[in-house]
Amino acid sequence: MRDMKDSLKGRVALVAGGTRGAGRGIAVQLGAAGATVYVTGRTTRAQRSEQNRPETIEETAEQVTAAGGLGVAVQTDHLVPEQVQALVERIDGEQGRLDVLVNDIWGGESIFEWNKSVWEHSLDKGLRLLRLGVDTHLITSHFALPLLIRRPGGLVVEVTDGTADYNATNYRISTFYDLAKASVLRLAWSQARELRPHGATAVALTPGWMRSEGMLEHFGVTEANWRDATVKEPHFVISETPAYVGRAVAALASDADKARWNGQSLSSGQLARVYGFADLDGSQPDAWRYVVEVQDAGKPADATGYR
Repeated sequence: MRDMKDSLKGRVALVAGGTRGAGRGIAVQLGAAGATVYVTGRTTRAQRSEQNRPETIEETAEQVTAAGGLGVAVQTDHLVPEQVQALVERIDGEQGRLDVLVNDIWGGESIFEWNKSVWEHSLDKGLRLLRLGVDTHLITSHFALPLLIRRPGGLVVEVTDGTADYNATNYRISTFYDLAKASVLRLAWSQARELRPHGATAVALTPGWMRSEGMLEHFGVTEANWRDATVKEPHFVISETPAYVGRAVAALASDADKARWNGQSLSSGQLARVYGFADLDGSQPDAWRYVVEVQDAGKPADATGYR
């Protein structure tokens, strides 16, 4: 793969939901390619969201700048249309363009209930989850896409969990979670049809088993010793850093022929094989192939041939 340094210089991206996890990884890698990146979320150094985690949008923006781009943190609740409208108007006023929109808003980790039937799951939490995971994406696209389509070549990335093929035949945690992630896949497909006449591209993108801040904390490890978590969960051997999906987005955004992917469901591991990028350790985890062929098949954990 060619060096992506400066491949996005002069381009403007909005990473909606860039406080932590995949959003942070995407924002930083877009910055590493030279982009100006607006990073949004609800948690700042002065105020935390309901997630009550320490990561902030200011930290992400600083990492974008340190990587070689320009990070701009804007506190935004993407369930409030007026705030999203003001955000897009600010980007228009300051930059006059938007080349990449990443809809990574989520914030549902603390409220979904594992393996509970729809009648057992808290209705309030389930409906809140759908609002956080679906409504936010729609609201953001509604206001941002008119700016994005001013110039041909724009890219919309809908970040979800699971590929279309995998989610079509596998139950994902709970009805509410399942519906949220399937909806985002369909959102990418629908937006692709609406964007095509304007020369823009929309895709759905899923990371694999990602070593987010929360996941590392859950297993009591750090990035430096993450393999220790395989004692508790052997299949964690296939996990990847947030930078991996970030490099997938940067590669897509830099591709002059990105329209070939319009409407498709993609994964970080799949795009690594096409574009040639690797995770921070030089490996290329192919998590969704591994999940099907090893994990779900009941085989012993072994990432040989999958990273």
